[in-house]
Amino acid sequence: MPKIAETSAKVHHLPEHGPIDPKTGREVLLSIRNVDITFGKGDNAVKAVQNASFDIYKGETFSLVGESGSGKTTIGRAVIRVNPCAAGQILYKGVPISGKISRSLDREVIRNIQMVFQDPAASLNERATVDYIVSEGLYNFHLFENEADRVEKVRNMINEVGLLPEHLTRYPHEFSGGQRQRIGLARAMVMEPELVVADEPISALDVSIRAQVLNLLKKFQQERDVTYLFIAHDLSIVRFISDRIGVIYKGKIVEVAEAEELFNFPMHPYTRSLISAIPIPDPQLEKNKVLFTYDPSIHDYSTDEPELVDIGNNHFVYGSKKELEEYKAIREAGVPMKSITIRDPNAPGAAASEDDSVDTSEILNAPLHDTGSIWYLLLSLLLPVLGIIGALIFKSKNYIKNYKACKKGAVIGFCIFGAIVALFLILLLIAALF
Repeated sequence: MPKIAETSAKVHHLPEHGPIDPKTGREVLLSIRNVDITFGKGDNAVKAVQNASFDIYKGETFSLVGESGSGKTTIGRAVIRVNPCAAGQILYKGVPISGKISRSLDREVIRNIQMVFQDPAASLNERATVDYIVSEGLYNFHLFENEADRVEKVRNMINEVGLLPEHLTRYPHEFSGGQRQRIGLARAMVMEPELVVADEPISALDVSIRAQVLNLLKKFQQERDVTYLFIAHDLSIVRFISDRIGVIYKGKIVEVAEAEELFNFPMHPYTRSLISAIPIPDPQLEKNKVLFTYDPSIHDYSTDEPELVDIGNNHFVYGSKKELEEYKAIREAGVPMKSITIRDPNAPGAAASEDDSVDTSEILNAPLHDTGSIWYLLLSLLLPVLGIIGALIFKSKNYIKNYKACKKGAVIGFCIFGAIVALFLILLLIAALF
């Protein structure tokens, strides 16, 4: 992580570009530096975030993952200046934005950093029309030349998020959850922000709607060079939309790495426990899966103070010196780690070990079009020989659902044809006898 010089002079405006990370050569848009966030005072004080540090590069999707109550949303709200920092700094383009800042800088921060909230119903004003909700930021910062320009900007944004112009006169309660989240996304994007804090924007949505919202986020990123701080707890989704991932446990950042690096080499035991909890899209394997449970008592920090250190490949892990040496040795060996263990179904009472584990990376990386469509079943039923051939091809390419559909259709087809042939032979035998 690059060292950014602290400025004592009061800054009134944001620079055009942020500092460059000397290791990667990329522009650092947001820096979290040793941040502590505390709620309450005195004996009742609770430290929700402790010594958190990470960088977000311009144009990337940085995901912050962890279980409920780990401090993800707390950090996100601190970035938009809702939660104050008890210690440390938050820097945007190298300029400190935590604590007391000038009014002009505060307005620029609000203008450049927007947030999409987890609950689309609670984050929208029920008494305001969609037109006013989306236009509120434009009004506050006067980001339009005249009324016609404002109307055009709002209508264009509503169209971009997949809603219709006639929706502008309606109220939030008249929409579904997915539509309300689109309104929240339109409200953020109409400000043309550089950084968007997306606080679990799909967790309250139906599974069928989640992909649409994620595609919208990626569309805006490609077209407008938007940077995302994506807060989530579902690693199966995070893997495919993130450039880099930060793992947080009880307010402490325990691991930061690129998405594939983190999944191939999950060094911290807590990261491995999160990966092992990802559902496997095969009921038989999921039934026999053994969860990797994280036990914090395995760490001995009594003599050696832990810290977040780069062990190579821009991979940061939190641990003591002894643990970090072990992590470095594992990483230098270059052998991908298995976080998912499958119990042998033939010996349900036997204890599972990592040596007996099944490599489920192919299953977790199931192809996008592996839907198991009913058409595969019907075609295989009508043409069972082609169905068997198709099943074998699908199985070799890891299209598990399509393979099962073809196999099922072919088996039913062979049974039907066999029954027809048997009936025909019986009728011939009867005709020959009489």
